[in-house]
Amino acid sequence: MAELSLIDDIRAASRLMVRELGFMDATVAASDYPPSAVHTILEIGIRGPMTSGELGDFLRLEKSSVSRLVRKLIDCGELRETPDELDARSKLLSLTAKGRRTLEALHAFGRQQVRGALAALTEAEQRKVREGMMLYARALRQSRVEDEMAPVV
Repeated sequence: MAELSLIDDIRAASRLMVRELGFMDATVAASDYPPSAVHTILEIGIRGPMTSGELGDFLRLEKSSVSRLVRKLIDCGELRETPDELDARSKLLSLTAKGRRTLEALHAFGRQQVRGALAALTEAEQRKVREGMMLYARALRQSRVEDEMAPVV
């Protein structure tokens, strides 16, 4: 089992990253949108069209939150709904032309933010950061999935 000081150091670093990345602000990534909307645009842009249900599962958001979020992004012209050719009961969410422009601006902002941070590190440290973050993210997901699958006692 990990020692308490290690756990507390990782928690402190996680909180600092959240603050430094701007997730405590009402809007993030130099956009007019909250974090959930930014993640929606990024994930649909990266993964392609998906249903609201798939989006909710991926972002780990409740159905009602996803509905409000999707409606807002459709009203703002970032997303569009189209009938799913494989399932007429479902609608696929995809980016509009405005949404693709927003996606590119989000990528540019995020890349610049990371580029600036990495500039302070050596190449070896940069690789260490990438590896550590990927390992930690994967372990967080695995821990959550295991917790969700554990029998309720």
